[in-house]
Amino acid sequence: MEKIYSRRKALQLGLGGVAAGPLFSSMARAAQSPVLVELFTSQGCSDCPPADKLAAQLMKEPGVFVVSMNVDYWDYLGWKDTLGKAEWSRRQETYAKQRGDGEVYTPQMVINGMEHAVGSNRGAVDAAIASARKKAALVPVSLRQNGNEISISVGPGAGKAQVGLLTLTPEVAVKIGRGENAGATVTYHNVARKLDVLGEWDGTAKVFTAGQASGDPGQFIAILQSVETGQVMGCSAFTVS
Repeated sequence: MEKIYSRRKALQLGLGGVAAGPLFSSMARAAQSPVLVELFTSQGCSDCPPADKLAAQLMKEPGVFVVSMNVDYWDYLGWKDTLGKAEWSRRQETYAKQRGDGEVYTPQMVINGMEHAVGSNRGAVDAAIASARKKAALVPVSLRQNGNEISISVGPGAGKAQVGLLTLTPEVAVKIGRGENAGATVTYHNVARKLDVLGEWDGTAKVFTAGQASGDPGQFIAILQSVETGQVMGCSAFTVS
C-alpha cells in the first residue's frame, strides 16, 4: 500500500497526561514481559512535543523500554532536525510495509514492532502495550559488560531473528529555531544514536558480543527481532556509567 505521511492523526481521541520520569525502569521490574516502544518523532512536527513528554512518562512503567527515533522527512518544512536520521525514517517505513497498512506519521509509537498508535494518545498507547504483553511468551534476552565489550545472551526459543544493539543518549534538549516549533525547547528521551546488527539467532541459546570504547558511557537496548514480520521477540536494557 502507499505510505501515508501524516502528523495529525486521530487527535479527537485525546492526549494523555505526561510527566518527567527516570531513564529506565529497574532491571528487576523490566524482566517482566519486556516491551519495546519506538517513538518516531520530529523537531519539525507541531503535534510531536506531547508525545515526547509521554515518552518520559512511559519509562516509569515496569518492563517498558522507550526509544526516540527522530525522522528526517519533515526537514523540508524549514527546520532540519538536529537528531533526525534517514535510517529511522526507513525503519518506520519498513514497519508500515510489514504491517501492510502503509501508515507512516508523526508522532507514531510502534510497540514491539507490530502495533502502532498516535504517540500522544496515552489510552491508545497503553492498550497497545497491554496487547503486546498478551502475545506469545518472549525469548529471554540479557546484557552484561565484560571489560570493553557488551555481551548479549539470548535464550532458546522458536523461530529465527536478528540480534541488534541500540545505543542511546539518555536525554537531549533542543532549542528549535524555525518551523512549526520555532522558539520552543523540546527534550527528547532515550535518543537513538545507532543500531548495530550483531548476528542471526536460529532458536538456540547464543551469546553475541559488541565492542564499546573504554570510558564511553551510554544506554543500550538489545533487541531480538524478526526480519520478516518486525516482531520484537525479546529485549533488555543496560546502562554503562
